[in-house]
Amino acid sequence: MQTEHVLMDETAIRRALTRIAHEILERNKGFENCMLIGIRTRGIYLANRVAERIQDIEGVPAPVGEIDITKYRDDRSAEAALAGSGEEAAGLLEDRLQVQNKKLILFDDVLYTGRTVRAAMDALMDLGRPQMIQLAVLIDRGHRELPIRPDYVGKNIPTSRLESIEVQLDEVDGTDQVIIKGQRRPNE
Repeated sequence: MQTEHVLMDETAIRRALTRIAHEILERNKGFENCMLIGIRTRGIYLANRVAERIQDIEGVPAPVGEIDITKYRDDRSAEAALAGSGEEAAGLLEDRLQVQNKKLILFDDVLYTGRTVRAAMDALMDLGRPQMIQLAVLIDRGHRELPIRPDYVGKNIPTSRLESIEVQLDEVDGTDQVIIKGQRRPNE
């Protein structure tokens, strides 16, 4: 039996991102020499929203970059990675990012095994040597397969492997919410 439950609504997401913006500013003592990097697809929208909050709080622009990790994934064949659109397969978005000696705050919607974040870090390191990489996620659901830990978390949601977390953002899905979907075992 499939179940579905809303864990965060638009207000909860907005509050979580505002808190993350304040935490980023506090930890980095402002935003000098920092850049927000959003992992495609939903990470870039989260990074843009936090950049707006940083602008409101500090009155300084927060540069934002976008990274496509398709060709860095370890769970897809090389042929599948190259089958994407020309710009995505060539990694042209990443070539425009200037990461050398900057503090990068990497954004993703859900942290699960850590493999997406590892792929993003590989892609960033191919562009130069940042001063540091910090990780911000809207949802941390556990089940890490790699030793990766977020610096900024919107919400920790312990899950079973039978459950999935779906982040829906207005820019992509027409609504802001986080849903947990799961299958109940027959005897539950």
